[in-house]
Amino acid sequence: MRRPVRSRILIVACAATLAACASTPPAPPPPTQPGQVLMDWRGVITANDRDRYQRVDAAWTLALEQARRLQGSGDLNSLGDLIDPDAGRANVTPPAGDYRCRTVKLGSQGGEQGLGYVVYGWFACRIEQTPRGLRFTKLTGSQRPAGLLFPENARHMVMLGSMALASEPAANSYGQRPERDLVAIVERIDDRRWRLVLPWPQNESNLDLIELVPAA
Repeated sequence: MRRPVRSRILIVACAATLAACASTPPAPPPPTQPGQVLMDWRGVITANDRDRYQRVDAAWTLALEQARRLQGSGDLNSLGDLIDPDAGRANVTPPAGDYRCRTVKLGSQGGEQGLGYVVYGWFACRIEQTPRGLRFTKLTGSQRPAGLLFPENARHMVMLGSMALASEPAANSYGQRPERDLVAIVERIDDRRWRLVLPWPQNESNLDLIELVPAA
Protein backbone atom coordinates (compact mmCIF):
# COMPACT_ATOMS: atom_id res chain seq x y z
CA MET A 1 0.00 0.00 0.00
CA ARG A 2 1.40 3.43 -0.88
CA ARG A 3 2.09 5.82 1.99
CA PRO A 4 0.31 9.19 1.97
CA VAL A 5 2.35 11.99 0.40
CA ARG A 6 2.63 13.86 3.71
CA SER A 7 4.11 10.80 5.47
CA ARG A 8 6.68 10.33 2.74
CA ILE A 9 7.76 14.00 3.04
CA LEU A 10 8.23 13.64 6.80
CA ILE A 11 10.32 10.48 6.39
CA VAL A 12 12.59 12.16 3.81
CA ALA A 13 13.00 15.25 6.03
CA CYS A 14 13.90 13.15 9.08
CA ALA A 15 16.41 11.13 7.07
CA ALA A 16 18.05 14.31 5.78
CA THR A 17 18.30 15.71 9.30
CA LEU A 18 19.92 12.53 10.62
CA ALA A 19 22.42 12.53 7.77
CA ALA A 20 23.37 16.14 8.45
CA CYS A 21 23.86 15.42 12.14
CA ALA A 22 26.00 12.42 11.38
CA SER A 23 28.26 14.42 9.05
CA THR A 24 28.69 17.43 11.37
CA PRO A 25 31.50 17.02 13.93
CA PRO A 26 30.65 17.89 17.52
CA ALA A 27 31.59 21.36 18.73
CA PRO A 28 35.05 21.42 20.35
CA PRO A 29 35.10 21.76 24.12
CA PRO A 30 36.10 25.13 25.60
CA PRO A 31 39.84 25.59 26.11
CA THR A 32 41.03 24.34 29.47
CA GLN A 33 44.82 24.40 29.22
CA PRO A 34 46.55 26.08 32.16
CA GLY A 35 47.47 29.66 31.41
CA GLN A 36 45.07 30.02 28.49
CA VAL A 37 43.32 33.40 28.50
CA LEU A 38 39.58 32.91 28.12
CA MET A 39 38.63 36.60 28.04
CA ASP A 40 39.19 39.37 25.53
CA TRP A 41 40.48 42.47 27.29
CA ARG A 42 38.04 44.60 25.28
CA GLY A 43 35.19 42.99 27.18
CA VAL A 44 36.83 43.71 30.54
CA ILE A 45 38.38 47.16 30.25
CA THR A 46 36.58 50.11 31.82
CA ALA A 47 35.62 53.16 29.77
CA ASN A 48 38.21 55.27 31.59
CA ASP A 49 41.04 52.85 30.89
CA ARG A 50 39.95 52.43 27.29
CA ASP A 51 40.36 56.20 26.91
CA ARG A 52 43.85 56.06 28.46
CA TYR A 53 44.85 53.19 26.18
CA GLN A 54 43.62 54.97 23.06
CA ARG A 55 45.61 58.11 23.98
CA VAL A 56 48.92 56.38 24.66
CA ASP A 57 50.68 58.19 21.79
CA ALA A 58 49.70 61.55 23.26
CA ALA A 59 51.01 60.42 26.66
CA TRP A 60 54.38 59.50 25.13
CA THR A 61 54.63 62.84 23.32
CA LEU A 62 53.81 65.04 26.31
CA ALA A 63 55.78 62.97 28.84
CA LEU A 64 58.97 62.89 26.77
CA GLU A 65 58.74 66.60 25.98
CA GLN A 66 58.47 67.42 29.68
CA ALA A 67 61.16 64.90 30.67
CA ARG A 68 63.66 66.46 28.28
CA ARG A 69 62.86 70.03 29.27
CA LEU A 70 62.25 69.92 33.02
CA GLN A 71 64.57 69.04 35.86
CA GLY A 72 64.39 65.40 36.95
CA SER A 73 65.77 62.77 39.30
CA GLY A 74 68.14 60.10 37.99
CA ASP A 75 69.97 59.50 34.70
CA LEU A 76 67.50 59.81 31.83
CA ASN A 77 70.17 59.41 29.16
CA SER A 78 71.16 55.95 30.40
CA LEU A 79 67.74 54.39 29.74
CA GLY A 80 68.22 53.79 26.02
CA ASP A 81 65.37 51.89 24.33
CA LEU A 82 63.30 51.97 27.49
CA ILE A 83 62.16 55.49 26.62
CA ASP A 84 61.92 54.95 22.84
CA PRO A 85 58.22 54.73 21.90
CA ASP A 86 59.06 52.56 18.86
CA ALA A 87 61.36 50.06 20.58
CA GLY A 88 58.83 47.19 20.76
CA ARG A 89 59.90 43.89 19.16
CA ALA A 90 58.14 40.69 18.10
CA ASN A 91 57.69 37.64 20.36
CA VAL A 92 56.46 39.81 23.19
CA THR A 93 55.26 37.17 25.68
CA PRO A 94 57.53 37.15 28.75
CA PRO A 95 58.27 33.79 30.39
CA ALA A 96 56.93 33.09 33.85
CA GLY A 97 59.47 33.63 36.61
CA ASP A 98 61.06 36.18 38.93
CA TYR A 99 62.21 39.55 37.59
CA ARG A 100 64.07 42.65 38.65
CA CYS A 101 61.98 45.71 37.89
CA ARG A 102 62.23 49.46 38.14
CA THR A 103 59.78 52.26 37.52
CA VAL A 104 60.52 55.35 35.47
CA LYS A 105 58.04 58.22 35.66
CA LEU A 106 57.98 60.62 32.72
CA GLY A 107 56.29 64.01 32.60
CA SER A 108 54.57 65.97 35.33
CA GLN A 109 50.88 66.37 36.09
CA GLY A 110 51.92 69.48 38.01
CA GLY A 111 53.19 71.16 34.87
CA GLU A 112 56.23 73.40 35.22
CA GLN A 113 56.36 72.97 38.98
CA GLY A 114 56.89 69.21 38.97
CA LEU A 115 59.80 66.92 38.11
CA GLY A 116 60.09 66.05 34.45
CA TYR A 117 61.18 62.49 35.23
CA VAL A 118 62.08 60.18 38.10
CA VAL A 119 64.19 57.04 37.71
CA TYR A 120 63.65 54.69 40.65
CA GLY A 121 65.84 51.84 41.88
CA TRP A 122 65.31 48.14 41.37
CA PHE A 123 62.60 46.09 43.08
CA ALA A 124 61.29 42.51 42.87
CA CYS A 125 58.55 41.50 40.44
CA ARG A 126 57.08 38.22 39.26
CA ILE A 127 55.20 36.87 36.27
CA GLU A 128 53.26 33.70 36.99
CA GLN A 129 51.04 31.35 35.05
CA THR A 130 47.44 31.24 36.30
CA PRO A 131 44.27 29.54 34.99
CA ARG A 132 43.25 32.92 33.53
CA GLY A 133 46.60 33.65 31.88
CA LEU A 134 49.89 35.32 32.78
CA ARG A 135 49.80 37.61 35.82
CA PHE A 136 52.29 40.35 36.66
CA THR A 137 52.91 41.42 40.26
CA LYS A 138 55.34 43.96 41.67
CA LEU A 139 56.32 42.37 44.98
CA THR A 140 58.20 45.14 46.79
CA GLY A 141 58.02 48.93 47.08
CA SER A 142 55.36 51.36 48.24
CA GLN A 143 53.47 51.29 44.91
CA ARG A 144 52.82 47.72 43.71
CA PRO A 145 50.79 47.26 40.52
CA ALA A 146 49.49 43.82 39.56
CA GLY A 147 47.30 42.55 36.73
CA LEU A 148 46.53 40.00 34.03
CA LEU A 149 48.34 40.06 30.68
CA PHE A 150 46.06 39.70 27.64
CA PRO A 151 47.55 38.72 24.24
CA GLU A 152 46.96 41.31 21.53
CA ASN A 153 49.48 40.73 18.72
CA ALA A 154 53.10 39.63 18.20
CA ARG A 155 54.49 42.94 19.47
CA HIS A 156 52.20 43.87 22.30
CA MET A 157 50.06 42.60 25.15
CA VAL A 158 47.58 44.51 27.31
CA MET A 159 47.63 44.41 31.10
CA LEU A 160 44.58 45.32 33.14
CA GLY A 161 45.29 45.63 36.82
CA SER A 162 45.18 47.71 39.94
CA MET A 163 47.55 49.31 42.42
CA ALA A 164 48.36 48.30 46.00
CA LEU A 165 49.89 50.95 48.26
CA ALA A 166 52.08 50.77 51.37
CA SER A 167 51.32 47.62 53.43
CA GLU A 168 48.15 46.64 51.55
CA PRO A 169 47.89 43.07 50.18
CA ALA A 170 48.58 42.45 46.51
CA ALA A 171 46.08 44.23 44.26
CA ASN A 172 43.42 41.96 42.77
CA SER A 173 40.36 44.11 42.15
CA TYR A 174 40.32 45.49 38.60
CA GLY A 175 37.10 47.39 37.92
CA GLN A 176 36.07 47.58 41.58
CA ARG A 177 38.13 50.61 42.68
CA PRO A 178 38.40 53.03 39.74
CA GLU A 179 40.96 55.19 41.54
CA ARG A 180 43.34 52.19 41.64
CA ASP A 181 42.70 50.77 38.14
CA LEU A 182 45.43 50.83 35.51
CA VAL A 183 46.02 49.76 31.94
CA ALA A 184 49.46 48.95 30.54
CA ILE A 185 50.95 47.94 27.20
CA VAL A 186 53.51 45.15 27.52
CA GLU A 187 56.41 45.17 25.03
CA ARG A 188 59.71 43.35 24.59
CA ILE A 189 62.53 45.82 23.92
CA ASP A 190 65.56 43.46 23.89
CA ASP A 191 66.35 39.75 24.08
CA ARG A 192 65.78 39.64 27.84
CA ARG A 193 64.20 43.01 28.53
CA TRP A 194 60.54 44.03 28.69
CA ARG A 195 58.60 47.11 29.65
CA LEU A 196 55.11 47.95 30.82
CA VAL A 197 53.87 51.27 29.44
CA LEU A 198 51.21 52.89 31.65
CA PRO A 199 49.63 55.97 30.01
CA TRP A 200 48.06 58.70 32.13
CA PRO A 201 48.56 57.18 35.61
CA GLN A 202 46.37 58.38 38.46
CA ASN A 203 49.07 60.51 40.11
CA GLU A 204 52.31 62.43 39.53
CA SER A 205 53.44 61.62 35.98
CA ASN A 206 51.89 61.45 32.51
CA LEU A 207 53.51 58.14 31.55
CA ASP A 208 54.96 55.40 33.73
CA LEU A 209 57.35 52.73 32.48
CA ILE A 210 58.16 49.54 34.38
CA GLU A 211 61.31 47.86 33.11
CA LEU A 212 61.61 44.08 33.56
CA VAL A 213 64.69 41.88 33.31
CA PRO A 214 64.92 38.26 34.54
CA ALA A 215 66.21 37.96 38.09
CA ALA A 216 68.59 35.15 37.09
